[in-house]
Amino acid sequence: MEKSLKPYVISNVGMSLDGKLATVKNDSRISGENDLKRVHQIRKNVDAIMVGIGTILKDNPRLTVHKIDAKTEDNPTRIVVDSRLRIPLNARVLNKEAKTIIATTLKDTADKTEKINKLKKIENISIIRTGFEKVNLKELMERLYKKGIKKILLEGGGTLNWGMFKENLIDEVRVYIAPKIFGGVMAPTYVDGEGFKTVDECVKLKLKKYYPLDDGIVLEFKVKNKIKYK
Repeated sequence: MEKSLKPYVISNVGMSLDGKLATVKNDSRISGENDLKRVHQIRKNVDAIMVGIGTILKDNPRLTVHKIDAKTEDNPTRIVVDSRLRIPLNARVLNKEAKTIIATTLKDTADKTEKINKLKKIENISIIRTGFEKVNLKELMERLYKKGIKKILLEGGGTLNWGMFKENLIDEVRVYIAPKIFGGVMAPTYVDGEGFKTVDECVKLKLKKYYPLDDGIVLEFKVKNKIKYK
């Protein structure tokens, strides 16, 4: 049987010491200037940046390289995982600064078909459809690899991060931890979803590197129980 190939995936996140991505009022001022530069250097060195639709709806990011010296051609492809195709047609991630791939499902509705037709008319936009109720992340990774995307920076929220960890699709984790406590049971966290039931099932990491940055610390891990890739 032919072995499935996937891109190398780096999950990067900035969070408070208690694992929150933002406060209960969505104040996400976590990273300092040097950490933002660190993230944009990673962006410059990968083939694509991947986020979930929640990030687009909340932050409306460009997902380009702009905190460090860079040219337009340094911008990686942008990937948005959007099962219900909720992306606004005026989202900044659909601008002409880089190519964008929208990953959605095979499930059709009249509104979805209409939006797909509109998206197809936008320059540099392509659509990958896989899965029915939710995007099939494993198949998505295989199809991205076949498109020449060999390294991805995952900047997902808790839902997408859980899906990627659950499917064993993440190879490396880089975390900036700010010396702050946000609290709040409803505050967004790094990984959400239903969670692993036992310690034996959970994703296991090996610490490779750590260093202070701004007023916090960066930790870099390799995922120990990762799938095979080339």
